Amino acid sequence: MKGYIEERAVDIANYIISNNATVRQTAKQFSISKSTVHKDVTERLVNINPALAKQARKVLDINKSERHIRGGMATKEKYLHQNFNKSY
Repeated sequence: MKGYIEERAVDIANYIISNNATVRQTAKQFSISKSTVHKDVTERLVNINPALAKQARKVLDINKSERHIRGGMATKEKYLHQNFNKSY
């Protein structure tokens, strides 16, 4: 594996852990796809630094378990703002 990919995988994991970041936030921060974030954390990092991979995976699992709650809150906000902006 190329050195910059290994370095990116470690940087991604550190970012996720320190910011409790979601995959989407991390992808945006590093200007890469969500698929690349997943691959770096779940496949590449395990071979590079298993302990760091485990910590990052723990944060991602928590975010995944809370995903439906964040989605529901976003939908609620959308409709609250939509109803106030109607003109009768």
